[in-house]
Amino acid sequence: MTRRRALLSAALTTLFATSARAHPGHGIVGPGEVAAAEREIVAFRLAMAEAIAARDAARLRGMFAASFVHTHGSGRMDGRDARIVAAIAGEPLIDTAPVTELVVRQPGPDTAVVTGRSPILNVSEGRAYDFRWIQVFVRTDGRWQLAASQATRLPVLS
Repeated sequence: MTRRRALLSAALTTLFATSARAHPGHGIVGPGEVAAAEREIVAFRLAMAEAIAARDAARLRGMFAASFVHTHGSGRMDGRDARIVAAIAGEPLIDTAPVTELVVRQPGPDTAVVTGRSPILNVSEGRAYDFRWIQVFVRTDGRWQLAASQATRLPVLS
């Protein structure tokens, strides 16, 4: 009976230890790795805003993955080049909007999923609407790139 208890205890300890490593709160990588990725992604977003403000298409091209796609709240989809043109034209984007509720999750060492909430100006209406958005970053050759993004307009509360 004591041996069986010892084996059960060892099995449960292993199970919980593995579970804790697999789900440290943000993803399947350790908390230190998530904190580092979070700093890197925040720095990346600031650098992207600077590149947009400078209208630096070449720099922006390197920041977006070749297969990048953005899905608008309307369902329209833009690839990398269309997104760069929109950014340089000064269109309101989640990439440059003020952010609240920013959360960085890292499901693997070379992937980060970022969510946030931002007010985005609807130019034709001259009115800002709140959007929830998601961005997926991938690390390729040691540097982060934006691989995908999507924005959903929140309902207007009366």
